[in-house]
Amino acid sequence: MRRLRFNGTGSGVNGCPSIHEDLDTGDIIVHGPPLTDPDDTAQLRHLSEGETAIVVPRELLIDFGPKEADRVPDIIGLDEFDKLFTSFKHTAWRLETRRRYASDEVSATYAQFLRGEPVVWDGANPEWCAERREQTALGKRFERVRVVDDPPTPGQLYLLDNAKRNSAVGEDIRNLPRADAERLNLPEEDFWLIDSRLVALLRFDDADNLIDVELITEPATVNRYAQVRDAAWHYAVPYERFAATVTASK
Repeated sequence: MRRLRFNGTGSGVNGCPSIHEDLDTGDIIVHGPPLTDPDDTAQLRHLSEGETAIVVPRELLIDFGPKEADRVPDIIGLDEFDKLFTSFKHTAWRLETRRRYASDEVSATYAQFLRGEPVVWDGANPEWCAERREQTALGKRFERVRVVDDPPTPGQLYLLDNAKRNSAVGEDIRNLPRADAERLNLPEEDFWLIDSRLVALLRFDDADNLIDVELITEPATVNRYAQVRDAAWHYAVPYERFAATVTASK
């Protein structure tokens, strides 16, 4: 049985015509209204018995068809990645799926957390906080969905507490149980969706260090990540409510 992924549709009403992609072979499956007029089908070359000609809008192939057989990744460094968060126009949305982040574990706040002390977020990373406040004051939105295991890992519990700081500087933080993420077929990868037009796919090494970022601008691929965002955001729970359920289960 093929493993098919829905790429997109040319209709917002009945979903036809549409394009799917075979995740294993890369084959493209297109379905839509058949070309049935005998005068039209008579003009087609190499239409064999058992084959059906279908009609699709040109825009469907432009928006959702593959552009290259082997796409060359566009990799940027972390300095260039940081610039995205001041140059974007309206929305920066993040999906976090990892069980730990090495950069968190070298911070003073993480040491406080591990000792069981109340974490003092005031003054933690002041430059980052100032930048977030400046951007949100311009009307821009920062939003995150953090996937959490059951039971949560130490790193996930730390980030649940960290949401207090992020929210204080203007971010909207939500959490999603991993079981729900799996049910929704969300990808197990971290990414930012910038202005619904650019994906910054975060790449980590085996020690959970962020090493670089892959930029994705191809419309069909960006659209798939936008669909991930919409599903995750719909089912995710505001962090305060989620934190209350974690505390109650202890």
